[in-house]
Amino acid sequence: MLFFCCPKGGFTIAIYHCSIKIISRGKGKSAVAAAAYRSGEKLINNYDGITHDYTRKSGIAYTEIMLPSHAPPDFQNRSVLWNSVEKIEKSKNSQLAREIELAIPKELNREQQISLVREYVNDNFVAVGMCADIAVHDKSDGNPHAHIMLTMRPLEQDGTWGAKSRKEYITDKNGERIKLKNGNFKTRKVDTVDWNEQSKAELWRSKWAELANKYLSENEIADRIDHRSFERQGKEQIPTIHLGVAASQMERKGITTERGNINREIKARNKILAEIMAKISALKNWLADIFKRKETQPPEQNLIELLQELSTPQKINMQYRIYNPKKLAEQIQYLQDNKIFTIPQLDETVNSVRDEYDNIRITLKEVEGRLKSLTELVKQTEIYRRHRELYKQYHSLSGNKSDMFRIRNYTEIALYEAAEKYLKENVNGSTLEVGKWKTNIATLTERKERLYSEIYKKRDEMKLAESVQKSVDTALKQHTRKRNIEYER
Repeated sequence: MLFFCCPKGGFTIAIYHCSIKIISRGKGKSAVAAAAYRSGEKLINNYDGITHDYTRKSGIAYTEIMLPSHAPPDFQNRSVLWNSVEKIEKSKNSQLAREIELAIPKELNREQQISLVREYVNDNFVAVGMCADIAVHDKSDGNPHAHIMLTMRPLEQDGTWGAKSRKEYITDKNGERIKLKNGNFKTRKVDTVDWNEQSKAELWRSKWAELANKYLSENEIADRIDHRSFERQGKEQIPTIHLGVAASQMERKGITTERGNINREIKARNKILAEIMAKISALKNWLADIFKRKETQPPEQNLIELLQELSTPQKINMQYRIYNPKKLAEQIQYLQDNKIFTIPQLDETVNSVRDEYDNIRITLKEVEGRLKSLTELVKQTEIYRRHRELYKQYHSLSGNKSDMFRIRNYTEIALYEAAEKYLKENVNGSTLEVGKWKTNIATLTERKERLYSEIYKKRDEMKLAESVQKSVDTALKQHTRKRNIEYER
């Protein structure tokens, strides 16, 4: 897992981490190079002749290749497996492998960690026909994790690579194939496996949380991966919008764009969401620690009285920093306003804030998603209308005239066709209700700002609760020290 340390509370916050990405040749990546780096081996990529030597890489705790029963035995050799993948993929932008990176519970010993990863890989990937290359990394920094490289092309029963997709004829309402102007029949591409479906990624993530918790429970370890926390890790952030080629080029040159500004705003607000969750997690860990040592720190101790002790001049206070009277007064006022007098009541308040924050965040995500969808509809409609007449002109031509017209107006025609396709897929019916969409955008934008105002309030509340936590922790230590001194007397 990834770990952040709270400097004054002495707690460790475990954060669920499970990322899924594609290793693509089109992005300058190589499956052989990736495998060499993850495993700490020296491998030669036969596709381009490049040698990748990572034999000096440290922190590699375990490696293994796991194969389905019908895979060629020589795929156990890392070089053979990934060079076979490189060879079968002919395109310069081929997707070569899928990589899943997992944070492994550090509470498990090495044997348990490896067993957990192997079971997860076998049940979710090897069992359905993928070849898997596992590498467990651990630099003794409290962050053990696994890299799992997976093949993306199915294996036939004879051990040869199968096709990633197949063509399927599109038929009309009478079941007849639709013939194009060039004489060919209209087709669509259909994946031969469902491994690229979004639902699969969600399933794999949830299965990891489920299995990790099973291992923690079986080994009598109290810690758990909170599935809600997992969802926050993967979903709490508001997604940025696609910049597009033109905006990306301008941003790289230092020229600000409207879409770039939108993304900067989203990133800034995502930072606030992460800050709130970190504060809630830190408070929950501190409270859990308090309850664990309730025999020395009674949970029913009046918190206001404890804080008031900090402002009372005593020799004992020399051991601790005297808090700013103004800040201390704010903390006491917060406790009084929220009727928080005991540790359990503070715990209830933090739980309540967490639930309220979750509700706001979920609603906000829905609003942001709807805004993004409506904005794209308006954009594509404007493109569609802007180039419609030109496309009608193109459509009226035939033969060489049609080809030459398309060459001269390629960008406009391509934009029109993409917009037409998008609108057909995303608009119910034939009516393009731009006016209604813009009205909804304005309404949703106002709602979004109100939700963010609520988010900011929760952040401020958690900041104040955090300061209360630090004062209470200091007061409890002082209270215990005072009691011990009296006992010694």
